[in-house]
Amino acid sequence: MDSLPNPAPGSREAVSRENVVRVVGLTKVFKDFWGRPKARAVNDVSFDIRRGEIFGLLGPNGSGKSTTIKMLLGLLYPTHGHIEVFGQSPRDVRTKERIGYLPEESYLYKYLNPGETLDFFGNLFQLDSADRRQRAEQLIEMVGLNQARTRTVGEFSKGMQRRIGLAQALINDPDLVILDEPTAGLDPLGCREVKDLILALARRGKTVILSSHLLADVEDVCDRVVIYYGGRIQAMGTLQDLLAAPDSVQISSPVLSREVTERVLGILRAEVGDRVRLGTPTQNLETYFLGVVERARAGGQTSGATSGNRVAQFIRGKDAGRQTQSDKVLDRLTRQNSLAEVQVVPAPSTEPQIDLARLSSLARSEPAAEIPPATTPSVEVARAVAPPPTAIDVKQANEKLSGLLGGKK
Repeated sequence: MDSLPNPAPGSREAVSRENVVRVVGLTKVFKDFWGRPKARAVNDVSFDIRRGEIFGLLGPNGSGKSTTIKMLLGLLYPTHGHIEVFGQSPRDVRTKERIGYLPEESYLYKYLNPGETLDFFGNLFQLDSADRRQRAEQLIEMVGLNQARTRTVGEFSKGMQRRIGLAQALINDPDLVILDEPTAGLDPLGCREVKDLILALARRGKTVILSSHLLADVEDVCDRVVIYYGGRIQAMGTLQDLLAAPDSVQISSPVLSREVTERVLGILRAEVGDRVRLGTPTQNLETYFLGVVERARAGGQTSGATSGNRVAQFIRGKDAGRQTQSDKVLDRLTRQNSLAEVQVVPAPSTEPQIDLARLSSLARSEPAAEIPPATTPSVEVARAVAPPPTAIDVKQANEKLSGLLGGKK
């Protein structure tokens, strides 16, 4: 049999065949104070991760995922086995320069603001000051922290800390991005942003290792996964292969008439009996949630949370000059109108109130526009600035108002 032709350098086939991570027989045994084996956290694990691939590490708590990640980062030494990252040892300094890491807990200096935080991490990679500032600005905008750039990280919620943690993991424009629970603490919009960003990184040829307990997130973005249990790999492969149900077939069609539906069911039941089930296809909750937000935004309502816009320019690389739909990280759903102002309408007081708009209308002898009374506290968006009130004849206005109320002039 003829051998397959070698792919052209830089082609998609060549990129997909290039191994970024190679793990063979990896084993890690933790020992106690006296050197006795205490726990075998990882037991004879082997896998490869290719360039441009999104690779998922799954498993229950204590199954060995975090230990594997720490060995890939060179933070732990394996007891047995071999690890290569970019063809080198993970402890090599040049290898570490090409890795971005978001840990499960964001260990950040709480007295620094977002810009200072990114400047600090950029300095660790020996980026020049101008490049650090430019990248920090792009990343802060991308993760949606523009309105919080003057606040210290110690004041941030967990979700906001995950956002700045993700930014610091990308400050060096890494070729390998390792994300440990990146969506923990984020709202559904933030989760969708992170997943869109992961897909954008993979499209540029970067490799992403994703460890998460949120299986829906993994299913949305990962090309292949491994499932750990007891320190061993129990399953590995593409999601299409692992999730396929070979003993059943799903048939989808537009809505059929009752007669046609009964004929189709009759044919199927004649073949397989009563195992046929008829139902309406459903979408997942995330898709429904994002649709609700999009409809609310189209109706002029805005969300209280800020969101990112385009993927940072230095991450997009050669395509930085043109903006595509995929570059917009949830921009179509949650971009806020910069000219809008939020006005809080308080609950009505029990004491008599003077309606200035109606009073001004009476003074000008014009019919007043009907203004519905407020019943409960609400938040409205003021889309235009009201013109300043005109001067009125207070005496004339009081006389007309008294007449309407049945009082004496």
